[in-house]
Amino acid sequence: MTDPWVALEPGADPAERARILRRAHETFTVAGTVPRPVRAVVADSWRRSVRAGVGPDGGADVELADGDLGAYRAEHPLARVMPLCRELMGSFALDGEHLLAVCDAHGRLLWVEGHPESRRRAGRMNFVPGARWAESAMGTNAPGTAVALDRPVQVFAAEHFVRRVQSWTCAAAPVHDPRTGRVLGAVDITGGDGLAHPHSLAFVQAVARAAESQLALLDPGEPADGALELTALGRDEAILLARGRRVRLSRRHSEILVLLARHPEGLTGDELLCALYDDESVTPVTLRAELVRLRRVLGPGLLASRPYRLTVPVTSDVTVLERRLGAGAVTAAASVYAGPLLPASLAPAVVRLRRRLADGLRSALLARRDPDLLSDWAHRPWGEDDLDVWRALATVRPTATVRARLAALEAELTAPSSGGQLPSAPPGRRGGAPGRTARPAPGPGQRSGSRPGR
Repeated sequence: MTDPWVALEPGADPAERARILRRAHETFTVAGTVPRPVRAVVADSWRRSVRAGVGPDGGADVELADGDLGAYRAEHPLARVMPLCRELMGSFALDGEHLLAVCDAHGRLLWVEGHPESRRRAGRMNFVPGARWAESAMGTNAPGTAVALDRPVQVFAAEHFVRRVQSWTCAAAPVHDPRTGRVLGAVDITGGDGLAHPHSLAFVQAVARAAESQLALLDPGEPADGALELTALGRDEAILLARGRRVRLSRRHSEILVLLARHPEGLTGDELLCALYDDESVTPVTLRAELVRLRRVLGPGLLASRPYRLTVPVTSDVTVLERRLGAGAVTAAASVYAGPLLPASLAPAVVRLRRRLADGLRSALLARRDPDLLSDWAHRPWGEDDLDVWRALATVRPTATVRARLAALEAELTAPSSGGQLPSAPPGRRGGAPGRTARPAPGPGQRSGSRPGR
């Protein structure tokens, strides 16, 4: 197959491929092995589904209904591009007996429209507005997997992990905020086997790109007064908006800008060296070389020295999160938390800040006990093994899916191989290198064995 994201290669028989996939799915659910010709993207998704506690006979939970759904949709950024999506996809869905669906970044369906009979059939499996179709809740499916991977994807027949969905085929593509690059949700087309064609995947990709272009026109959103705008939550490489340019920063430059944004007064070379490097052998020359490269990326006049500082105001999702948490605005804080801060960073100051942000938000969610907020956290990668959150969620939203996941986690807790302890999984657990335990990180200027005179 030339494109691993397309379900069927040219000339393949859909009925025969569906039979092969059903047998492969049965083998996986019984033995845990994935036989050929299951695509790698599907095999990986099946494994993630199992790790998330999804069962092949599970179902979708409706988490937003009536007034809550209406209010949430009205405020969602994708509401502004729904007229465009209907214009581009509505006739195609009606004429082909398909469905147009749009989900948010958590895999919750916000709109499901299209052919009336298809909507009735889809309703029987809760493919309806307000239902959670995240991969971590409903297994492999196009909108949920597209959001999980941040990649257009097509899912055919028994490639779906949940059996009751295997009579459908779907294709979905993520939609991004044109200013920050953050995933806002996904557009999806769902129907019969006829959608297992490269054209359907290309179609939803084109609609997603059109939606992003429309959002950019509706809200150009230049930072005021020449300010910089930094997005670093949930990203290994931060996005910087500077003087009309959108720049993807390297990991080291991302770390430097996060720290300088938090210290408008500036940091000395010694403070930056302590904050960025846990290795005593790193010299000031190495740091100065990085700052020279960063100055070229930013452009003239934005990075000053002695001390190192940014010469224009900086807004960042990190400071927004801190401000909202400090004000007790838990719902608003959760809405801006796209994931751990620079998850792959091992810079001591970043590791410490990442933990503080995650712990602060998690504690606020547990105290608030709002079922939607707890569910959002529990179904994200950083919360899927968080026993305290799942227990809290089970008390306020005791659905079958939640109870099953909690039971699985508690079974791990008492399993002999675990010694009565769950593997350590702090909220920022995906923010460090696998297998490496980060030691307590000193703050700027507090490096162990620091060298005087720098």
